[in-house]
Amino acid sequence: MTTLLLTHPACLDHATPPGHPERSDRLRAVGEVLAEDRFNRLVRGEAPEGSLDSVLLCHNEHYVGELRHIAPSSGLIYLDGDTSMSPGTWEAVMRGVGGAVTATDAVMSGKHDNAFVAIRPPGHHAEINKPMGFCFFDNAAIAARHAQRKYGIARAAVVDFDVHHGNGTQDIFWSDPTVMYCSTHQMPLFPGTGASGERGEHDTIVNAPLASEDGGAKFRAAFENVILPQLRKFSPELIIISAGFDAHFRDPLASLNLQAEDFGWVTRKLLDVAHSSAGGRIVSVLEGGYDLQGLKESVAAHVSALMGA
Repeated sequence: MTTLLLTHPACLDHATPPGHPERSDRLRAVGEVLAEDRFNRLVRGEAPEGSLDSVLLCHNEHYVGELRHIAPSSGLIYLDGDTSMSPGTWEAVMRGVGGAVTATDAVMSGKHDNAFVAIRPPGHHAEINKPMGFCFFDNAAIAARHAQRKYGIARAAVVDFDVHHGNGTQDIFWSDPTVMYCSTHQMPLFPGTGASGERGEHDTIVNAPLASEDGGAKFRAAFENVILPQLRKFSPELIIISAGFDAHFRDPLASLNLQAEDFGWVTRKLLDVAHSSAGGRIVSVLEGGYDLQGLKESVAAHVSALMGA
């Protein structure tokens, strides 16, 4: 089993205001833990810059053009209370897109069994025509659409265990019967979407909201009882993971109180589904996770599971 790791130092150059939780140190922490000897078997590469054609698979052309136009040459500009751009943001965002697409190519072509794309900023809050929640373009959604366009797969799934609901991914796939979006997340919490009754036009949106302090047992039950049965029934040919680790008990932005091993467990469960219907194909893209120690532990558990360790 080979696992590809894609990242790029340009993702460190997306600057955020002092004290902002989505900071460059997150990616440094991921790099530190994945440099340990136990991850020597990872196949490592650099995420290339993605293409605007890839972005337009999921986002409105006017929005993409405007975002590119307003990217600053100095200082910070604020798009909303949470989301800002710096001179390094545009390249960082496009490395995220390129990493997700390149990882998808590597997995769909059979070159690697699965992949983890360690990039920032995250993507799953970015709607078709709107940035929000630290996010600009939805890397996981773009990966799914790219796999459909280039490889002709009939069914893709995006599974999101970030503690915040991926409103952007849900927005993009709401009326699409060929992509299933599944999410566990804390409610009530930003962005306020993700109720269990939000099911999309073709019953391919699967939300399993959890309450504050629910912990690992209820998280696992949500997957066992709600998400995994729907995923198996859908029988995806590729699984994209929106891998957010902010449900960890140390995280400052939420209170689901998961342990690192919960992320290892859910990764192995998704690998089981992938092996049954998708030839084992999984592409995982980093989303949230804002406590550096919690992020390190969780990424280690997740990537170890992808490696079959």
